Amino acid sequence: MAEKLELSPEQIRGLQLKELDLLIKFSEFCEQNSLTYYLCGGCLIGSLRYGKFIPWDDDADVFMPRADYEIFIKEWQKQRADGRFVLLNETDDTFTRNCFATLVDTSSTLIKNYQKDLDIPHGVAFDIFPIDPRPDRKIQKYCQYFWCIIYSLFRAQTIPEKHGGLMAKGSKLLLSVFKKYKTRKKIWKFAEKQMTKYCIEDCKNVCELCAGPRIMKNEYPKELFEDTTEVYFEGHKFKAMKGYKKYLELAFGPDYMTPPPESEQVVSHDLYYLDLDAPCPHKGIKE
Repeated sequence: MAEKLELSPEQIRGLQLKELDLLIKFSEFCEQNSLTYYLCGGCLIGSLRYGKFIPWDDDADVFMPRADYEIFIKEWQKQRADGRFVLLNETDDTFTRNCFATLVDTSSTLIKNYQKDLDIPHGVAFDIFPIDPRPDRKIQKYCQYFWCIIYSLFRAQTIPEKHGGLMAKGSKLLLSVFKKYKTRKKIWKFAEKQMTKYCIEDCKNVCELCAGPRIMKNEYPKELFEDTTEVYFEGHKFKAMKGYKKYLELAFGPDYMTPPPESEQVVSHDLYYLDLDAPCPHKGIKE
């Protein structure tokens, strides 16, 4: 297993400021194109607890309703084909091992262990997660979860290491049977259609289908996301879901405002290399 890069407090803060640049550009673009987004996860907790990044946090994330997410991908490619910020999403020419779109700052270099061999822009990245309707009926929920797992496996094309031996063995078997990229793409495209086919008007809840296997099971009342509010983060105003308190309670528990023990206040991502002053390479590291 590759060694995890340890960051100094100065490096973490520098990384956060690059993430803030990405978030500001993203927010401006959404405002200009009337697109809805919501701060989520650690970013949202940081805004409420500190008014800024959680001191040890190393990234920024947002949610977007699926329809806005799809429009964002198309419009960003149309309007910002070149420049400092590049949108990465799975295409025939781009393979990222992610199940969601990322916005990358090409003025910096950040290489993650799971991507270090890929020929992509290796800059500081900002994750954009779609949220989707969760069907009410149990059998439909099971079916949706099944297609989520298939989608994640064949889009990321990576065997899960932290989700149990049975899942890892099954994933390895499926990837060994379906080896060609075109076949895998057809499978995940079909799975994506199946898992996103439900209509929000017919569902009480929404969910995160492009997250990890455990987080996929989370569901939130859709009314929490039916309107937005503004929160202050690093001296700027950003959008959050109107029901952000209930969302955070459901996602992180009722004590989300209480910092974890000091032993858990660490960078969460598996980083290989960081140089915030160097333009990013577009080639992977072959070992």
